[in-house]
Amino acid sequence: MRSGRRSALLAAAAVLLAAGPARAQDPVRPDLVVFLADDLGWADCSPYGGKDVATPNMAYLAADGVTLTHAFVASPSCAPSRAALLTGLDPMRNGAMLNHSRPRAGVRLWPAYFRALGYEVVAFGKVAHYAQVRDYGFDHASHFNYHQDDCVTAAVRWLEGRKPTKPLCLLVGTNWPHVPWPREFTADPARLTLSPPLIDTPETRRARARYLAGVANADRDLGQLYDATRRLLNRDTLFIFTSDHGAQLPFGKWNAYDAGVRTPLIAAWPGRIRPGTKSDALVSWVDLLPTCLDALGGDPPATLSGWSFLGVLRGTRAAHRERVFITHSGDGDMNRYPLRAVRTRTWKYIRNLDPAAEHHTHIDRGKNAEADGRDYWASWEARAKTDPAAAAVVRRYHTRPAEELYYLPDDPHELQNLAADPAHAARLRELRADLEGWMREQGDEGLATERALPDPRKKP
Repeated sequence: MRSGRRSALLAAAAVLLAAGPARAQDPVRPDLVVFLADDLGWADCSPYGGKDVATPNMAYLAADGVTLTHAFVASPSCAPSRAALLTGLDPMRNGAMLNHSRPRAGVRLWPAYFRALGYEVVAFGKVAHYAQVRDYGFDHASHFNYHQDDCVTAAVRWLEGRKPTKPLCLLVGTNWPHVPWPREFTADPARLTLSPPLIDTPETRRARARYLAGVANADRDLGQLYDATRRLLNRDTLFIFTSDHGAQLPFGKWNAYDAGVRTPLIAAWPGRIRPGTKSDALVSWVDLLPTCLDALGGDPPATLSGWSFLGVLRGTRAAHRERVFITHSGDGDMNRYPLRAVRTRTWKYIRNLDPAAEHHTHIDRGKNAEADGRDYWASWEARAKTDPAAAAVVRRYHTRPAEELYYLPDDPHELQNLAADPAHAARLRELRADLEGWMREQGDEGLATERALPDPRKKP
């Protein structure tokens, strides 16, 4: 009797489960937290070998998760990079190409994807390009003004007071180490590493020391948020840390060199990502939206520019992309030097669309010498008057050839342009064709497209 009754109960339970009325018993979806640094070079982070500034919270996160060593943004300036992240589309496809621009109307944005999965989607700090975040459809967005540096504290306070009714998708963007860098610093400028092609002057060393103080602030903010999420959210929380592009130093931000487009990317997820691991898989920022959707149980659309690298995070796949593509248009009157680039694991090809123009940025044109970089740039110009090596660096900053080709294993700082070397003509043709094919797919006509872009700072 007992055995027959138990069989009957099990059979009844099976019918109920097959009918699907027990949705309340389904597993709770994971929470997601994405922390964004601003203008942070990957090489200055301790998990990537940086030694000039202590970043203990980055190291702590890396010990808890996986460090991706070959992560790249879609564009080396703030608004296009963040729009690519928040749409999963390359800048040409989402419409945000110039800095200060935003995705065109009708493009589906990050919050819509996760709200459709039942998530509360929240942003604190610089997530989109400052106040543009209000137009993205977040359930809550605040502390997005320029250097509103209490944004992380505000996010933690919000978490502490939250009464959850839904799983959470939280994006938090610190302003650090975006300029203006802190005036006070602890690093000894004389002991700092200056990677080429930076010109070694006392002013450059002081600027780097100030930048590193900003890196330390970003690490502090990361630790504050990571500690809060472990304390206040479910253990089943995917935490991702990355940066929108490289530092505001010459040949960094606004450039397609690795100093401008290669960024830190570390992810931790208890029980799902193996702690203390590394991956050299090639990934792009346009891949982050589909990856997060995939991780939370969504179905990433095939129409996105990016695709999921969840298998890389979880250690079931070693590789992801064969190449990443990069586009830069300009940043107002300070910088209008459009370029396109393609990077493989070992090669970089850059197409400067208007090589007859001069390259400028806030660094050499900025009105605030201390904030933008005019103070140390003036020391470069002075050194260039008597030092041929310094003169060559300043000349290279302002004047670029139509094509650049670098073999990165032998030339990680991208100093030896091989585009005119007959020994590499076949590689040049291959990467040129790759880039041109990608541009055709994007509807990108190069300089003609650039000259047709409206100024995003002007009201229509």
